[in-house]
Amino acid sequence: MPRNTLPRKSWRAALAAYATPASLALLLLGFAAGLPYMLVFSTLSVWLREAGVSHTTIGYASLIGLAYAFKWVWSPLLDQWRLPLLGRLGRRRSWLVLSQGLIALGLIGMAFCDPQQHLQWLIAIAVVVAFASATQDIAVDAYRLEIADDSHQAALAASYMAGYRVAALLATAGALYFADWFGNSDLGYQHGAWASTYMLFAVLMLPGLITTLWMRESPVPLRTQQAAEGFGLNHQLISVVVLIVLLISIPAMFTQLYHTEFQRVLFKGESLLDLLTDDRAFLRAILYIVLTALCLSAAGRRGLQPVLTTISDFIQRYRWQAFLLLGLVATYRMSDTVMGVMANVFYIDQGFTKEQIASVSKLFGLVMTLLGAGLGGLLIVRFGIMPILFIGGVTSAATNLLFLVLADMGPHLQMLIVTISCDNFSSGLATAAFVAYLSSLTNLKFSATQYALLSSIMMLLPRLIGGYSGTLVESLGYGQFFLFTAILGIPTLLLILLQWHKQNSLPADAPCPGEQLDEAPAESPPAAGVRGQL
Repeated sequence: MPRNTLPRKSWRAALAAYATPASLALLLLGFAAGLPYMLVFSTLSVWLREAGVSHTTIGYASLIGLAYAFKWVWSPLLDQWRLPLLGRLGRRRSWLVLSQGLIALGLIGMAFCDPQQHLQWLIAIAVVVAFASATQDIAVDAYRLEIADDSHQAALAASYMAGYRVAALLATAGALYFADWFGNSDLGYQHGAWASTYMLFAVLMLPGLITTLWMRESPVPLRTQQAAEGFGLNHQLISVVVLIVLLISIPAMFTQLYHTEFQRVLFKGESLLDLLTDDRAFLRAILYIVLTALCLSAAGRRGLQPVLTTISDFIQRYRWQAFLLLGLVATYRMSDTVMGVMANVFYIDQGFTKEQIASVSKLFGLVMTLLGAGLGGLLIVRFGIMPILFIGGVTSAATNLLFLVLADMGPHLQMLIVTISCDNFSSGLATAAFVAYLSSLTNLKFSATQYALLSSIMMLLPRLIGGYSGTLVESLGYGQFFLFTAILGIPTLLLILLQWHKQNSLPADAPCPGEQLDEAPAESPPAAGVRGQL
C-alpha cells in the first residue's frame, strides 16, 4: 500500500492517533525545534530593525536560514556515526543532546552582542545556532520516521508542528512581549531588554533536553545497519568536508571572477600574469578554482557516495516523476517563507507596538495555529495527503493578500487580528500536510539523510529569494511585495494538481510516490511492538 494512499479511517481512529507517548514526545521536541529557528530568523530581524539596521542588511541576514537548506550535507553523519561519550545515549539522542546544548549556549552568546556595536559577532553566533538547530531538526525527523508506522505519521507530524508552532509564536510574539516588558518602550532601543529575552529563551531549551533524556532510543532497522556498513567513518567525513568546501568555494569563485577586471586584458593589452599579480580578485578566484579541483580529485565519487546514494535511491524509485516531486518540494513553502522574512518588520513599520503584535499573536495566532495543525493531521488521516496538501498551498498563498490589504490601512488592530489568525491557521494546516508528504517520500533505509535532503530542498529556493526581500520592499513597497509573494504560490498549486492527477491515473497495484519499493528483508526486526513506543 503506498504510504500516501493509506486507507481512510474512522474519525475515532484518527483522533486516537494523538493519544500515544510518541505524540507527546514529538510535541515537546517540536517545541525545542521551533525556538531557535525563529530567534535567528524573524525575531532577530525585529531586534536588528529596532537597533537601526537597514532593510537590505536585515534581508541579507535572513540568509542565515540557508543552514537549514544545506543540512543534508552533514546528515549522513547522523545516520551512520555515533558520537563519542554522548553516543552511549543512542544514535538519535546523542545528536539531540549535542545540538540542544549548542543552541542554548549560542542563544546566551547572542544575548551579549549588541547589533549597534557587534553586529558581525551577533550574526556569526546566530549562524552557529542555526547549524545546531538544523542538526536537531535532522535527528528529530529521523526519530519521528523510525518510531511510528505510516498510519501514525500524520498525527506525529501534527503533534510536532503543534509544539513547533507554539514555540515559534512564543519566540516571535512572546519575544516581543518580553523585550517590551524587560525594557521601556518609551525610551527607544535598549540592548538589555533583548539580552534578557534571549537569555530567557536559552533556559526554555531545557524541556526539549529533558525530553531527549527521558525518551527511549528508536530501534535501528536491519536495513539501516546494512546501509551503514557500506560507508566507513572516513568516507562519511570526506563526504561532509568535500560538500562544505564546494558550497563555499564554488560561489566564492564566481563572485571573485565577477569582480575581476578582465577588461584590462581585453582592451588594455595587459597579460594574465599582470592581472594575476595586480588584481587580488583574480588571484582569489584562481585559488578557489584550485581548491575545488583538488577537493574533487582527491575525494572522487567514493567520497560523495553517502549522499549520492540517497539521491540515486530517490531517482530510481520515482524515475521521471522525481523531477516533478522535487519541483513541488522546492516551491511549496516559497510564498509564506519569502513573506515571513519581512512580516515582523512590516508590523513595526506599520506603526503597531510590540505589545500589540505580541498580544494578537498570543491570543489569536496561537489558537489558530494549533487548530490548523491539529485539523491538518486529522484530515490527512481521514482523507489522505494530497487533498489537504492542495488546500494548504491555496490558503498559504491567499493569506498573503490580507497583508496587502493591511498595508493600506495603517495600524488597524482589527485587521491585524484577522490577518495573523488566517495566516497562522493556514500555515499550521499547510505545514502538517507537507511534513506528512515529505515523510511519505522518504526511504527508511536513509531516514535522516533523505528526509534532510528533501526538507533542505524545500528551504533552499525560498531562502535565496527571501534574502532579497528587504531589497524588494525598498524598491516595490509593501503592497507590491505581498502581491508578489502571493503569486509565488501559483506554480506549486499547478504541480500539486499534476502530481495528484498522475497518482490517481496509476493502476491500483502500481507504485506511486511515497511507496517503499524495497521492503525490509524477512529477517528484519518487525516494526510492530517497537514503533510508537518510547
